[in-house]
Amino acid sequence: MLALIFALLAAEALAQPLQPSYSADGLYNLANAYARAAKPGLAVLSYERAALLAPADPDINANLAYVRASAHVFVKPRSRFARLIEVVSPTTAAWLGILGIALVGIGPVVGRVARRLSWIPVAAIALGVALMALTASHAMLLWPRMHEAIVLVDQTPAREAPAPMADTTFMLREAESVTMTAEHEDFMLIRTGAGLAGWVSRASLGAVVPPASP
Repeated sequence: MLALIFALLAAEALAQPLQPSYSADGLYNLANAYARAAKPGLAVLSYERAALLAPADPDINANLAYVRASAHVFVKPRSRFARLIEVVSPTTAAWLGILGIALVGIGPVVGRVARRLSWIPVAAIALGVALMALTASHAMLLWPRMHEAIVLVDQTPAREAPAPMADTTFMLREAESVTMTAEHEDFMLIRTGAGLAGWVSRASLGAVVPPASP
């Protein structure tokens, strides 16, 4: 449980960027500009990043769905449980987990001090466990997003091997979401939603969760 919580905190490089303009509003405006410029890959990437910071924002989610539909790219709908959990942003979920740990630790202490109010430590521990479970669930849902990328170039070839001259096995559409599973020099091994796998040039992909700046 603790490992998941602190893994989530470490992943929050996205929510603690070095650039002051890296915010949900900034990314949303950037995505709108890319959409108007007919760059659906960069638009979807920016909308996805904005949605991580503000998952409950209806404008971000509506525009993301519209650009995907316009680019004829569709993704599998998230489950009701995932949508419910993801209403809370990663940063908020992390802090709720820390609060849960504190409540579980404080509960027994309060029980010793106020023995007549035995319900207080029980309630504190129950609430703490619930908050920790929420954070753990959020972390498990966020983990796959750490490996998600958006195709930035239309008709991007997916090759049999990580080499420019390797045979092409299939083509990727711009704005399509893929999962990165391995890397080799300038290539990433990706898997599509349909289960297809191939090596793609790193320059043709944009990670939804950008790597932490040095």
